[in-house]
This record gives sequence, structure tokens and C-alpha cells, in this order.
Amino acid sequence: MKKLETVGVLLRGVFLGMKHAAPVMKRQGSGSLISTASVAGLRTGLGPHVYSAAKAAVIHLTHSVAMELGERGVRVNCICPGGIATPIFGKAFGLSPDRAEQSISLMKGVLETLQPIKRPGLPEDIAHAGLWLASDESSFVNGHALVVDGGLVGGRLWSEVEQRRAMLRIALGVPPV
Repeated sequence: MKKLETVGVLLRGVFLGMKHAAPVMKRQGSGSLISTASVAGLRTGLGPHVYSAAKAAVIHLTHSVAMELGERGVRVNCICPGGIATPIFGKAFGLSPDRAEQSISLMKGVLETLQPIKRPGLPEDIAHAGLWLASDESSFVNGHALVVDGGLVGGRLWSEVEQRRAMLRIALGVPPV
């Protein structure tokens, strides 16, 4: 997909969805608009530049539209998935749809090591977040970018931090604790 097409799908699609749903929801005085952003829109190094920029724009658009529509009883939020085991990774590398679908089990093995929660993210994790945002249980949530990533954007894995700390102690000649 070309860069302009990527922005068109990832950002313009969300913008147009909001534009056309908002009048209906404003008239009825309620509603919940939910879009999909990404952790790549929150942190660097988690996606290609154009993808990351488009997803960051979706997050900001969510905040902006939430401020307008919230006064009319309409909530606007987005979900920021982390690594979710779907064909998106294979497709990004140019695999055919069938081969990309077959790559999901391989991606599960890769994704389960990236965040503190040691399992891959699954499409159901995002669906559950969407159901919660659409429900009355989240009726006081507006303008939020809900991160569903197993802790990926929290930073380095604690076990890696501890390993680096131990290596530094050895390099400095400081006895272990």
C-alpha cells in the first residue's frame, strides 16, 4: 500500500466515519464512537513512520472530537492495540492473504515475548475492549485512547532491566546484592 493510501485508510476512514455518525448521535443525544488507533501512535519504533503518524493522528482526532461531541452526550474513544496475532504482519511484508493468514501461529510465538504478559495479543482482546467502550459500564469514559497491549508500552521488560543492572554491577566490580 502506498503512503497516501495508508493515510487514507487509517486516518481519513476514521475521520469520515466520525463525520457521518456524529449528526445521528448528536440528534439522539447519545452514542459511542470507537475507532482503532495503535500503540505505534503512542511510542516510536512500533511501526513504519506513515503508519505511526496516521495512528497518532487518530488518537488526537479522538481527543478533539470527544471534546465537541461529549457536550452532546456522545462519547468518542479509540483502542490502541499492541501486537495482536492477525495477518497484518504478513500482509505488511507482502505475503498473499492466504500466506499471511498461515503466518498467524508463527506470529503468536514472536508476540508472546514482547511484553510483560507472556502471551500474544488476540483479536478477542480488542473485541472485549470495544464491547466495554460501547457499553454503559464505560459511560464516564470520553476522549480516551485505551491501550490493550499486555504492557508493551510500559517500557523495557523488568527481567531485562535486572539483567542489565547485574551486568553493570559486574562491570563496575560491585558485589551482587
